[in-house]
Amino acid sequence: MRILVVEDSEVLRESLVDGLTQDGHVVDAVTDGRQAVIHARTTDYDLIVLDLMLPVLDGLSALRELRSKGGNAHVLILSAKDRVEQRVEGLQAGADDYLVKPFAFDELLARVEALGRRGHGHKVSILRFTGFDVDLSQRRAVVDGVTVELTAKEFSLVECLALDAGRPVSRAQIEERIYDEQSPVWSNAIDSLVSSIRRKMSDAGCTESILTRRGVGYELPPARGSDR
Repeated sequence: MRILVVEDSEVLRESLVDGLTQDGHVVDAVTDGRQAVIHARTTDYDLIVLDLMLPVLDGLSALRELRSKGGNAHVLILSAKDRVEQRVEGLQAGADDYLVKPFAFDELLARVEALGRRGHGHKVSILRFTGFDVDLSQRRAVVDGVTVELTAKEFSLVECLALDAGRPVSRAQIEERIYDEQSPVWSNAIDSLVSSIRRKMSDAGCTESILTRRGVGYELPPARGSDR
């Protein structure tokens, strides 16, 4: 499985990455909730192993944001919070399982394998807009059945707007979602990406794609429908 580990403790994070990798999984790791949201929205993870006590954005807030945006990766919470009401809160926020720290690694692996057997859920994979479709699973935009040749970063921007379709998204929010903290972002990078996407969509026959909301940012109109 493709797994994202979200843990701010360096020792535990490295232990999880090493153990899950040795078990045959492909593993990425981040240290805070905001980075978890960014990674989860740009990579198709099967499972997210999520600590709750995280810097920048706590685990429960990150989980709620992921679920509100349609993220359907399985989520296994790891937390020292062991009261029943705390576990219930995590499950109600959208987690699939909850493991209390400290834990035996064999139990973690058993829970990971059990979640893997459930499959990847029933997430929406294609959002249909007037004049074009956004295929989230294949990471492509399609006009009249033909794939528009977008770069990875251009598609990430389209995906960002598609997941918030019908609502304007500010340039700052787009930057936060499609760039990591280590990447330098020049002042008009988002505007340039939008211009390039519009040109490519227009060349493919779609004359209206990304809308400008002056003083706010950019927006895609509400989707007309979706496919799984």
